[in-house]
Amino acid sequence: HPRVKLHVVADNYATHNHPNVRAWLAKNPRITMHNTATSASWMNMVEIFFGIITRQAIRRGTFTSVTDLIGAIRTFIDAYNQRCEPFRWTKTADQILTKANRQKNSDTRH
Repeated sequence: HPRVKLHVVADNYATHNHPNVRAWLAKNPRITMHNTATSASWMNMVEIFFGIITRQAIRRGTFTSVTDLIGAIRTFIDAYNQRCEPFRWTKTADQILTKANRQKNSDTRH
């Protein structure tokens, strides 16, 4: 899309703020980066939904064209929207923070 303004949503990973990336973006003003907050829960939900689409609509599929692939994704989303339910958090904020702040208990390096 060389002549279209693009908005890119990315996680708040440090590489997006690297001087080389910033310089490239300065030379390409039609591209606007939107970084999410660190550990942005909504972005995790988007990634989960893309995983669902991949597992249930794309993987093991055979698509002879991009049009076929888009059609399969749209068919899946239409059916999903008929039966979907909101994602529900199963942990409290305190449970999540306790797990996130765990102390290292091993010297193994993997």
